[in-house]
Amino acid sequence: MIYFFDGTEDGFFTAFLRGFSDDDAILSSTQTQLLLGEHSVFVPSSRVLAEKAKKRLTEFDSSFPHDFLLLFRNGRMDRDMIAFRYCRLLALEKRPVRKMLAHVAAREADDAIRQVAFEIHRFHGFIRFTESASGALYAPFSPDHDICDLLVPHFKARLPEYPFVLHDVGRKKAAVYDGKNVFVAPLGRTDVVISADEAEWQALWKRYYASVNIPERERLKQMRGYLPARYWKFMPEKQEN
Repeated sequence: MIYFFDGTEDGFFTAFLRGFSDDDAILSSTQTQLLLGEHSVFVPSSRVLAEKAKKRLTEFDSSFPHDFLLLFRNGRMDRDMIAFRYCRLLALEKRPVRKMLAHVAAREADDAIRQVAFEIHRFHGFIRFTESASGALYAPFSPDHDICDLLVPHFKARLPEYPFVLHDVGRKKAAVYDGKNVFVAPLGRTDVVISADEAEWQALWKRYYASVNIPERERLKQMRGYLPARYWKFMPEKQEN
């Protein structure tokens, strides 16, 4: 049986409870082509049931809320099933299981969690803000995983007096810090009017980048290892003048 849910955490945990005893259960938040003989059901989200499931799993592992937060933000197509198998293993073992890597469910979950944590760490350094005419900072980026709001604490601590927007252009959403509050909102295409000084700052940054580059010792393969090319389009120092 395929248990479809609405893509939210509450929807996932509601579907998890529904499919827990089904050895052939498949959880999915996306449309899936059914094979011959397969059946499906849409599981409506229930906050009460979801909270009950999360509370019980947290009793087995106090780190579960943090681990699941990262796991559920993974952009992999099979994320829902990785999360389902991990939660079911935890419920069956009734103890922390993430490091029980002999189990496929634990190994897949550990890999997925590490992928998200690593990308968050990367974007602490890869994000490039642009100062808008209003004084707010704007940073477009396109992460592999759904992490825009998970980056906010880092930049809020570093830039507490500046409102900023972290725009995930691929998912068309943004995490916004207005100087006091943080919220996530849908955001498609946007036109940002830069401040009078921004162009000069970007030109200065490009000149610095060019000055420390040594053409005779260029190591593009090594550079791409530290700074994947898919992130370059959002970095002023990698753009043509």
